[in-house]
Amino acid sequence: MKRALALLAAAVTAVTTAVAVAPSGASAATAYAPLNRPGPRLTVPAAKLAASLLCHGNLAAGRLEPVLLNPATGVTPEQNYSWNYERAFTAQHRPWCAVTMPYHTLGDITVAGQYLVHAIRFMYAKAGRRIAILGHSQGGMSMRWALRFWPGTRHMVDDVIGMAGSTHGTTALPHLPGTTLPPASWQQGADAKFIKALNSSAETFRGISYTEIFTHTDEVVQPNYSDAVSASALHTGGGAITNVSTQDICPLDIDEHLYVGTVDPATYALVMDALNHAGPARPGRIDRSVCTRLYQPGVDPTTAGFYLQQLQALPGLIGVAAPVNPVGAPEVTAEPKLPCYVFASGC
Repeated sequence: MKRALALLAAAVTAVTTAVAVAPSGASAATAYAPLNRPGPRLTVPAAKLAASLLCHGNLAAGRLEPVLLNPATGVTPEQNYSWNYERAFTAQHRPWCAVTMPYHTLGDITVAGQYLVHAIRFMYAKAGRRIAILGHSQGGMSMRWALRFWPGTRHMVDDVIGMAGSTHGTTALPHLPGTTLPPASWQQGADAKFIKALNSSAETFRGISYTEIFTHTDEVVQPNYSDAVSASALHTGGGAITNVSTQDICPLDIDEHLYVGTVDPATYALVMDALNHAGPARPGRIDRSVCTRLYQPGVDPTTAGFYLQQLQALPGLIGVAAPVNPVGAPEVTAEPKLPCYVFASGC
């Protein structure tokens, strides 16, 4: 049943009412890097980058598009995907890789961006074809940092699919001065300098298809009332874009932030539509019979892994907004400084 996952949602909701991401907006006059300036050299040691990537299946074989799984804030890819999407993709014989970020994905997202650049390059080289990137929450947003500031990765990616992605940050966390939080929490405030840099000049790029899936019942990434008023939606740039809520598919769907990226059948149907067709997902192609299902394919509530991974994720999820971090991520009192390559002046 969904009871164990509901415990995680309750924990995140509880702590987000108590602590905050502080506004840290950049000046409106800030000049960001040109869209096509070559990306900087990766500074994360090559051995760490190589060790961060777990792959399953032959990336070069078959006709199914390989998928890079990008985890949410506070969790590992195992906790996020091993009991749902990895099982489903393996059953399809679809090759996939999952990238593990430092500190349960609570560290500096600009550093996580380097891990994504490496993963994209590695998968593209091994597959000999373009890949898809699928992410939940922070993972539904952070791949765009790689695409924005390492333009050489853009021709390597066919699909970007975000599930409850923090594309424009969130207004859900109130500001409490002096709060200590992990870097990734500061960077996902709606007014964060990171978010402004991420979305500078263009949110999407020509030749890439973007499917952004959100839910009106999201308690973490807000607002998400509609396509026009959504922290997850994309609107600018040359990419092909579909912004869609789970309620557009199933009007009575109540699955919230954590459910959307792990068990929600409507989300899964949209993900598969994007992967199996040219361009982004099209809601009109989705069979509405998905609305009668409790779980997406790959999810089996009779297995121990269904509960174990959710419970193991709990300490990291608490660390998203708690001043005491259970998973050893750094705690800081302000948003980390942006790297020099972000700006027009360069390094």
